[in-house]
Amino acid sequence: MANIKSSKKDSVKSKKKRIQNANKRSTIRTFIKKVYIAIKSKDKESAVLAYKIMQPIIDRNVAKKIIHKNKAARHKSILENHIKKL
Repeated sequence: MANIKSSKKDSVKSKKKRIQNANKRSTIRTFIKKVYIAIKSKDKESAVLAYKIMQPIIDRNVAKKIIHKNKAARHKSILENHIKKL
């Protein structure tokens, strides 16, 4: 445990930030799963709609450095290809 007052504050801040980031990553995963579910049901319209909702959420979190830009690009590319195949 930290002894210096500022390092104690930093510790509290980093714990809060870690929880917030974990929640944001969970949200991203949830929206990606929604797209996969729509693809699995073979409904192109709902898949496209779910993708359009998911894309800005991922891009926003890339800008905040919650996830890496290459990981976001990979997810978007894979999902786009699945949607195109429908």
